[in-house]
Amino acid sequence: MVRMAGVSKRYGTVPALLDADLVIERGELLAIVGPSGSGKSTLLNIMGTLDRPTAGSLHLDGYDVGSLGDRELSALRARTIGFVFQQFHLAPGVPVMENVADGLLYRGIPRGRRREAASRALHLVGLGHRMTHRPHQLSGGEQQRVAIARAVLGDPPLLMADEPTGNLDSHAGAVVMDLLRSLHEAGTTVVVITHDRDIAASLPREIRLKDGRIVSGARR
Repeated sequence: MVRMAGVSKRYGTVPALLDADLVIERGELLAIVGPSGSGKSTLLNIMGTLDRPTAGSLHLDGYDVGSLGDRELSALRARTIGFVFQQFHLAPGVPVMENVADGLLYRGIPRGRRREAASRALHLVGLGHRMTHRPHQLSGGEQQRVAIARAVLGDPPLLMADEPTGNLDSHAGAVVMDLLRSLHEAGTTVVVITHDRDIAASLPREIRLKDGRIVSGARR
């Protein structure tokens, strides 16, 4: 699913990621872990094609990302990756159904079909009974599950979750992690970026970063 070779990223003279080699196979569930400033966000941005590396190569779903123009890259990202962030990024005052359905707004899909897809995704995350509620009427854990429903709306083969439990209490965080494991069991490749060592240790594979370098990627 992902192959990085010798990837580095500098912002001016400041190195954020150094000579990263990483392979993520289809269907994996893994954690990327490290302290603040270790390069986790930079790695996420490059792997998610939100930023381009200064050096090295990235292949995503068989495509050489460096050979793609911006429009081609946007299309690859849209069909390949679902993003879940620590902040839920839900539109306030807008029903949950529309918050999720709007994830397909720019694909030219008619409103009725967008809503059907949103309903399926919300039932998948256990929120079929909350579709008419507004975000402020939901708990933090439920809002994160809405964000996950939006991320998996188009059945992307790769789901990238950046600190998905960071704003949640331990119970809500456990529910979200169980949901991510269920999506993995259904065939989605799931990458969880986290500073929580307990979460990282609970997953089958852990990639550890320090000072912009991948220092450990052992399989257990």
